[in-house]
Amino acid sequence: MLRNPFSGQTNPWPGIRKERIRTLLPAAMQLAGVDAWVVICRENANDPLAMHIGGENAGGTAAFLFTLLDGAVASTALSPWGEAVGLSEMQVHDRVVPLEDPSTIWTDLARILTEINPKAIAVNSSAKNVADGLSHTLRLQMEAALPAELRGRLVSSENLVAEWLSVKLPQEVEIMRQAGELTVQIELEAYSRIVPGETRDSEVAAFIQSKVAELGLGFGWSPAHNPSVNSGFPRGHAGASDKLIIPGDFMQTDFGIKVFDVWCTDYQRFAYVLSPGEMEPPQEALHKFEIARRGHRIALAAMKPGATGLDVDSAQRRWMEQNGSRPVKWGTGHPVGYWAHDIGPALTGGQREVPPPDSLRVLRPGQTFAFDGFFAWEDARPYGTAERLISVEEMAVVTEHGAEYLIPPQEELVLIKSQ
Repeated sequence: MLRNPFSGQTNPWPGIRKERIRTLLPAAMQLAGVDAWVVICRENANDPLAMHIGGENAGGTAAFLFTLLDGAVASTALSPWGEAVGLSEMQVHDRVVPLEDPSTIWTDLARILTEINPKAIAVNSSAKNVADGLSHTLRLQMEAALPAELRGRLVSSENLVAEWLSVKLPQEVEIMRQAGELTVQIELEAYSRIVPGETRDSEVAAFIQSKVAELGLGFGWSPAHNPSVNSGFPRGHAGASDKLIIPGDFMQTDFGIKVFDVWCTDYQRFAYVLSPGEMEPPQEALHKFEIARRGHRIALAAMKPGATGLDVDSAQRRWMEQNGSRPVKWGTGHPVGYWAHDIGPALTGGQREVPPPDSLRVLRPGQTFAFDGFFAWEDARPYGTAERLISVEEMAVVTEHGAEYLIPPQEELVLIKSQ
């Protein structure tokens, strides 16, 4: 019987958040070349990073300022008085300044920045939605209060946020490791209940969603397409259809949970539906899975500090080309942690003439990724000719010397027997 290993535990996020600000934010600011970071939080339309900097309980507009000096970060929160007491009790920030008149927030922020005189001020304006929380109106209000010289020093926080959020503390990696074990256990239990010729993809998905509710877990992404259960042609990021599961199908389940309402997982497990009397899949099916499995190991071997996401993606694509796989549109992988698709180096780019900027980011120890081993082929059985895809997905963390799986990876196809 499955159990939730986190049930009854105190949420470790408050302590981990403080440690992340203290130990990881200084290096991220240095790598991004900024010495100040301003995050504006408010009620009902809050910044996506509010939880990460202690601004999740903002009512009226509040400003959170992080400054880098001599390798350490100091933080100041300018908060309307109504939330200032609670903010102080959280003990996230070095200084909380209560605003008796909330309308002075912009002039007070401008005064502090003028005194600090930073060379580069990061703000959350970015093409990446995680780092794009500063609304147009709030930016206009802030800029109107800043001296012209400081307005010219505003830069996007995208690089800062990518460097900071993509690296996880060891405690966080351990939480994701335990969550990963539970994710895969749920997938395998769902496969064990399939009756070929009777069970539909949508019924497998409904069982998994019932387990999430029963165990008191959250979803790693929208439950509208989590899990994605597919025994036919690839459907991308879509919910399960009512297709009947039949012998000869590859079964793909893409599923992720969220624990403590903070950390996500993203795993796929593949199965093969045996025909009546079959004891193992045809050699052709085993061969396809083996190419995908080994491609995953090749990607893992390329995943080391100093490499780029493009390096990882290209290593697997060379293997695929050498072993008869069709090229795939998907990238090999993506950062995962606070969102299923987090911010940081993207393990992609080999499929494009011009690799995207995130694929050129350098991998660093502590970064966590979900990534696939691929094999793609054209298949006409029995749904009409289209491309099929095996995409064995695991999670790994970059270490000082390479990378390691968070949990033991899938080595063999799960076999689903027919009556």
